[in-house]
Amino acid sequence: MTHPKPTHPGPDATQNPPHDQAQGPHTGRPALDHTEAPPNAPASPTPHARAERVPPGTDLPQAAPPAHSGRGLDSAPRAARVRVPRGVGFGLVVGVLLLFQAAASAPTPLYVIYQRAWGFSPATITLVFAIFAVTLLAALLVGGSLSDHLGRRPVLAAAIALEAGAVLLFLTAHAVPALLAARAVQGAATGLALPALGAALVDLAPHRAATVNGVAPIAGLALGSLACGALAQYGPDPTHLVWTLLLAALALALAAVAVLPDAAARRPGALRSLVPHLAVPRRLRRDVTALLPVIIASWALGGLYLSLGPSAARAVFGLHDHFAGGLVATLLCGTGAATAYALRRRPDAARTCVALLAAGTAVTLAGTPTAAIPVAVAGTLIAGIGYGACGLATFGALAALAGPAHPDERGGLFAVAYTVAYLAFSLPAVAAGYAAAHAGLRPTVSGYAVAVILLAGAAAVLARARRTPRPRSRS
Repeated sequence: MTHPKPTHPGPDATQNPPHDQAQGPHTGRPALDHTEAPPNAPASPTPHARAERVPPGTDLPQAAPPAHSGRGLDSAPRAARVRVPRGVGFGLVVGVLLLFQAAASAPTPLYVIYQRAWGFSPATITLVFAIFAVTLLAALLVGGSLSDHLGRRPVLAAAIALEAGAVLLFLTAHAVPALLAARAVQGAATGLALPALGAALVDLAPHRAATVNGVAPIAGLALGSLACGALAQYGPDPTHLVWTLLLAALALALAAVAVLPDAAARRPGALRSLVPHLAVPRRLRRDVTALLPVIIASWALGGLYLSLGPSAARAVFGLHDHFAGGLVATLLCGTGAATAYALRRRPDAARTCVALLAAGTAVTLAGTPTAAIPVAVAGTLIAGIGYGACGLATFGALAALAGPAHPDERGGLFAVAYTVAYLAFSLPAVAAGYAAAHAGLRPTVSGYAVAVILLAGAAAVLARARRTPRPRSRS
């Protein structure tokens, strides 16, 4: 006998729901009639009916795990891909940038120790210094735009792995060829990392990238030279301790890069980008060209301090302390970093930076013939102010220009600037090293200082003739 369908939920309407619902939607049978509720909706019996039909201790249908939904498999990879917020990621990128620059200047106070142990000339020191710049430039030419195609994280991870290989070579070095190999690998790692780091800062916080790109590279050089000088003077076995600590720091850097948010979308053409090239977008060429004389003058002075600074402190000024050797470069770069931060709201810093650079170098030059240490220190501090202002006026302005640029152009833009910078950083230093081997260190340092003053003067004239670029929006 057929009973009419009830018009309200009652015991007859819920006679078989536990059995039907426990089978779930994969059985092909609806749990309830379609006029009462959708298949996935729980039945709505009265509390008394539920108590009658569900034996004590039986799991309710709603509590059954979605064994066949597949959502658990999809959520596991998402949970494994941990990404930090953009603000935290920005701080991590700053830390990695400081680490790479500190590692680049770490050998500076150690050159004298290697020289005394292995008996090589100042020309060899500049050769070791130069091979770093050569491989760095090669990496900039080949891989400068790679992060625009593959993303920042993979390129930075590869650069950190290369840097770790260089540190291992330093740890096991017992002769000049091993030192050359270590410095060569380190240059390649740094050249691969710097454009990706500069672009990542703009990706994550365009409004803060200008200040950091102007301050952090100089601050990293100062930090590495000072810390390594202190370890060389007061730490045990400095030629191994320094590199062991750097290896541990690189492991932390690799972990930091793994959780970075990657704001640059991948795009095709990675293999094609490996063909050596440098390119500045046409709309930015005038502004970038105006920055080049300032980059050349300031980085040429930095090359002198970081290559022959400790040797000059020992031979010209009689400072045999390893910490003093590291302090020579730190006075220039540390003062520069502080200046760049203090002038971060002054986009017109280029108008005075080259004048301070020239004035400080002239004061240092005046103290060289008589080995007047206070005069040389004062000149270095003045030059450091100009050095920092130049860093902000160039790489800070470059970051501001890169902000409105397309994200896929940022890595290439920084590659161009770093290529010019490291050419100015290395070529005069190599020439000075060979000149010192034939003419002596004191006249070589004096001649180098005169060349820097002339370069700064030329940059000042060009900066006056061409209006300093200001950040502005471009499509």
